[in-house]
Amino acid sequence: MTLRVLHIGKFFPPDPGGMEVYLADLMHAQRAHGLDAHALVHGTPRPDDPAWLVRVPVAARLMHVVPLAPGFRRALAQAIERIEPDVLHLHMPNASALLALTLASARRIPWVVHWHSDVVSSTIRGRIALAYKVYRPFEQALLEQAERIVVTSQDYLAASAPLQRWRNKCTVVPLGLDPARLPEAPAAHVESLWEDGAFRLLSVGRLTYYKGFETLIRAVYRVSGAQLLIVGDGEERPRLAQLIHALTPAGEAPRVRLLGALDDDTRSALLASCQLFCLASRERTEAFGVAVLEAMHYGRPCLVSDLHGSGLRALVAHNDAGRLAPVDDVPAWQQALQQFIEQPEARQRHGEAGRAAMPARYHIHATLPAIDTVYRQAGVEVVAHATEFHLQPLIVIPARDEAATIGQVIATLQAGGWQHIVVIDDQSQDRTADIARAAGATVLQPVLPLGAWGAMQAGIRYAVRKGYPQVITIDADGQHEPAHIPDLLAAARSADVVIGAHPERGSPLRRFAWRYFRLITGFRVEDLTSGFRCYNRQACEILADEEATLMDYQDLGVLLLLRHAGLSIAEVPVVMYPRASGPSRIFQSWTRVARYMVETSLLCIARWHPRHHVRKP
Repeated sequence: MTLRVLHIGKFFPPDPGGMEVYLADLMHAQRAHGLDAHALVHGTPRPDDPAWLVRVPVAARLMHVVPLAPGFRRALAQAIERIEPDVLHLHMPNASALLALTLASARRIPWVVHWHSDVVSSTIRGRIALAYKVYRPFEQALLEQAERIVVTSQDYLAASAPLQRWRNKCTVVPLGLDPARLPEAPAAHVESLWEDGAFRLLSVGRLTYYKGFETLIRAVYRVSGAQLLIVGDGEERPRLAQLIHALTPAGEAPRVRLLGALDDDTRSALLASCQLFCLASRERTEAFGVAVLEAMHYGRPCLVSDLHGSGLRALVAHNDAGRLAPVDDVPAWQQALQQFIEQPEARQRHGEAGRAAMPARYHIHATLPAIDTVYRQAGVEVVAHATEFHLQPLIVIPARDEAATIGQVIATLQAGGWQHIVVIDDQSQDRTADIARAAGATVLQPVLPLGAWGAMQAGIRYAVRKGYPQVITIDADGQHEPAHIPDLLAAARSADVVIGAHPERGSPLRRFAWRYFRLITGFRVEDLTSGFRCYNRQACEILADEEATLMDYQDLGVLLLLRHAGLSIAEVPVVMYPRASGPSRIFQSWTRVARYMVETSLLCIARWHPRHHVRKP
């Protein structure tokens, strides 16, 4: 039985925010591992929203922060009736989540509260302190109803007044992120945003009272040769713009720019191209800092506030990912910035340390076993998760007589950080299996010959049994470039199957076959026979089934089967190399080609449906 989870969140991407980014990454990871995860959030519904996401329109915002959505209670009741969730996962702070207290249908379900932040009784904003006095009794009632509470750091738990009464319910699980959604290479267009020769500082966050941008801006204007770009928007923008104008000498260009809200690719490119990431937050509303995780992913050193009771201190200091500066202390921030400018070796050390900490500690898949345990502690029977959790996809390599190339293929994958590799040795007559095993790969050796697709399916079945969220298929002959694996994984965030395409490699015979099969199948895929692919878990489960055993070839038969199941297929351009040795198994002779064309044509006819041949306007 698949576990059904209903997340109650504040917003969801593309609406900005750390809670929002984490919720999206968590849900994608849970769904990849077989959970039926749904979300109810605030926001304007979008045409491309998946069926598992419901956005409730916001009528107004209280104090620029609290979304007021009159339809949220009704939407929650409808979601519970439709989904019949096994657990409610409430992400706090979120005033609308308190509405669950008023629904009998919600109270009958186990609750897990994800405590992203206290509602801090602000010394900066008196109105928030006053509003919290009204909010606190309902918050405590929600915590009393919860079976378990997830807190993002030990430091935050120790300093959180609202949680002290409920510490016996609390489990610390650090936030994580999915690096597959972050581009590997910075976009060239952001270079125009940086001044030539300036030391590049970046900060990301909503322009609001607790982010401490005033301290950072004043410190930057005291440091020679530094430029600060701030990504984000909010109610404090006019006041910050006035401060920048007041600090900029007449006739000079501002050294701080407010860029506003940017798309994810541009924001990621700025993270990858800055020299120092800064977060000068001044209150514990800044509980963890997802933007800091993203900077660490790109190997950027971080300078953050030494904020007592926040998870920032442990995230940066314990991982040696950067340094701490006193809250609201402009001279101290000035000194810290100057030291980073003058110490390139320290910047490199901190950046490398932060990046090294990411895979094992803060990859979103690394958090899933702990969340799974919390669900169990809440009394939920978790049976949909795989018994093993993996941070990476499984690389599946079918091979027959590839001793000349298999060792180098595995070495190249390992050099790129891909450690989960299985080679299916399909009755090789050479030392393919021995070389692959010596190189560090897991080797499967079937007793009977399987053929190209049979060997691939054996690897996919192995991945399903071992709980891998995705499979990357790669040829053993050295044609495929592992450097493109992140491109496939990035595209896999919005597609069930991704094909690495290099149609330029096709011979006239191969190109004729592609055109013919595109005509009779209606596929818009350029490279139909590419073996460089990414399959998500749902696709793997379909391909591991007995029906898929009847196919002889990976290419069209697999795509037809997956399309028939309603899965989405995407294609990304990649580089491919000529085969290092030996001919193609299919295109090595006219006899093989003729058999391939006849068998695949029959399969296409059997799977033909008119809707696939109607071009959309």
